[in-house]
Amino acid sequence: MKSTVKSTCCYCGVGCGILIETENKRITGVRGDPDHPANRGRLCTKGATLDQTAPLTYRLLTPSKVLRSTGKRSQISWDAALDEAATRFAEIIRAHGPDSVAFYISGQLMTEDYYVFNKLAKGLIGTNNVDTNSRLCMSSAVAGYKQTLGVDAPPCSYADILQAKVIFIAGANPAVAHPIVFRYIEDARAANPDLKIIVADPRRSESAEIADLHLPIKPGSDIALFNGMLHVLINEGLVDRAYVEAHTSGFDALADIVKNYSPEQVAALCGIPAEAIVQAARWFGASEASLSLYCQGLIQSAHGTHNNAGIIHLHLATGQIGKPGAGPFSLTGQPNAMGGREVGGLSNLMSAHRDLANPAHRAEMARFWGVPFVPANPGKSAVDLFKALKTGEIKAVWIACTNPAQSLPNQAEVRAALQTAEYVMLQEAYANTDTAAYADLLLPATGWAEKHGTVTNSERCITRVVSALPAPGEARHDWEIVVDFAQRLGKKLQHPNIDNLFPYSDAESIFNEHRESTRGRDLDITGLSYAKLESLGPQQWPFPEGATRGKTRLYEEGIFPTADGKARFVAVEHLPTADSTTPELPISLLSGRMRDHWHGMSRTGTVPRLFNLEDEPLLAMHPCDMRHRNLESGDLARVANARGEMTVRVAERPGLQRGRAWMPMHWGSQFMNSPGANAVASDATDPYSLQPELKHAAVQISKCTLP
Repeated sequence: MKSTVKSTCCYCGVGCGILIETENKRITGVRGDPDHPANRGRLCTKGATLDQTAPLTYRLLTPSKVLRSTGKRSQISWDAALDEAATRFAEIIRAHGPDSVAFYISGQLMTEDYYVFNKLAKGLIGTNNVDTNSRLCMSSAVAGYKQTLGVDAPPCSYADILQAKVIFIAGANPAVAHPIVFRYIEDARAANPDLKIIVADPRRSESAEIADLHLPIKPGSDIALFNGMLHVLINEGLVDRAYVEAHTSGFDALADIVKNYSPEQVAALCGIPAEAIVQAARWFGASEASLSLYCQGLIQSAHGTHNNAGIIHLHLATGQIGKPGAGPFSLTGQPNAMGGREVGGLSNLMSAHRDLANPAHRAEMARFWGVPFVPANPGKSAVDLFKALKTGEIKAVWIACTNPAQSLPNQAEVRAALQTAEYVMLQEAYANTDTAAYADLLLPATGWAEKHGTVTNSERCITRVVSALPAPGEARHDWEIVVDFAQRLGKKLQHPNIDNLFPYSDAESIFNEHRESTRGRDLDITGLSYAKLESLGPQQWPFPEGATRGKTRLYEEGIFPTADGKARFVAVEHLPTADSTTPELPISLLSGRMRDHWHGMSRTGTVPRLFNLEDEPLLAMHPCDMRHRNLESGDLARVANARGEMTVRVAERPGLQRGRAWMPMHWGSQFMNSPGANAVASDATDPYSLQPELKHAAVQISKCTLP
């Protein structure tokens, strides 16, 4: 029997709609959904080959116990697996307290999955130790929006790309990382040849190739650039003084700071001509509609929150926000990182953008869940979570739908932490990830075509996801596993309200509870339901009760969700990267994405055609740096610092300046003799977002002398 099911792509945060064609419980094809507002039928190479990832070759299909000393796996039943897990967690909690266990989850989960994980940790167990790989991805965007605009709410939509007169791309490469967004940019250029595109990136990326102005700034000098542009805007009368006075606070304090960021001073900090800084500022400030697009280049930094604030300042100073074609627009990394942020999937948040540090917010959620309290102790964020696992402060960790033994920085420490841990549960669709080697218990979860629930993309658009296939083998939905475990654990811990705490029989009942938690909040979705999402199609939040459609653009009235209704300028100053280059470590290693692969390649790595562009790990270098080390394209080189090392083939590539090298972050131990770029990546974190500086590391590169 043939059928076609609407779903979404499971890769980046663009959130493209797809149509999955099936026959006799097998996928026969995938195509873009022409009715989905994110992509209107378009797909990138990854999305277009999703059907080729359907074979079960590498899938985890049964629960398994693992003897870590030998790696031997033995199949067990779901009852035995979850009873063992609940028993181990209960014993550890009774002996060492709730904060001795932790959860590390993923922006690949459905919003409903995220919600029950959050409730399990913060509501049932009483620990805030639940964090997500979104901490590595978007947490500085969260903190940057909150510091300036009041809440974590990207104000723009994809429609703004087509209406912009100036597009400022900073620390992002949408041509590769968000290809369908890049199609919008190409469409905008075709419709308006006068559109100006500015790209700030230390490397001349694929996106920079279409730029009218490329700013190849030194790694980590983003704040200097933004402050320098603001200096020009002020001096040349391009600040919208009426908007600043009516709708913002803190401008004068920042204006005093940026007096010291003249184009000449910034040119020295950024390593670019002063004239280019002036030109960028003039285009941005004089435009009728300026839109900024930014991603990991700004976010994965030890000062990522202030990087984000710095670019938002340009919009507030010029009134370029809350109107068509204008605003600061963070491009979300993962397909449902936004949904995770909405339900409190980070260790410092709770449902509906509530803050754990706020006693009133904790009391609200305790009443809503029917528990005595939500704990006040701050939870461990990703980097600190694994440090605590190594020291023994955390005894047991439940990892779901993510691969920290490849994705976290300073891999030697992360792998040592996993090896040391008393108990490691891994809930996964794939049996061969690097993290699987460290698990005591493996739980099979459903994959992209089998899952159901909701996801939210970069433009706040919620899509209903429907299963196209039944779960293979004994795999279960992530939310089902959590609910079953929670009920078992609650009984072992003698929780008096366990039957009412996790009563869910389907994903829709979880969505309905999450929906009610948003009532009156900035992301109010009380007007949505599964039925409405199916009849109206994907909808943007907020969508309060009584609304007929979601909100395309935020802050159109100039009113912000802060105490005084005004957006805030933040006193930001230039800071160096966490790693500084030295004579011993003279090369800045930058990491990024390839067009045809995703994260650790557990899914894309199974599709042969996706290796057509690059079929092996390559380190791109400037020809002068290669000659200095007696290297030629194709040679093997050792890349090292105090954190670790890797051996990789080098290639001369255009677009790099001397002293900078570049490598994709996707390659790990499945394809290399090391964890890849994250073997040497810095685990220094931003003080506000606690996001690590994955984008830059100081390294030495030397030729490998082999027999």
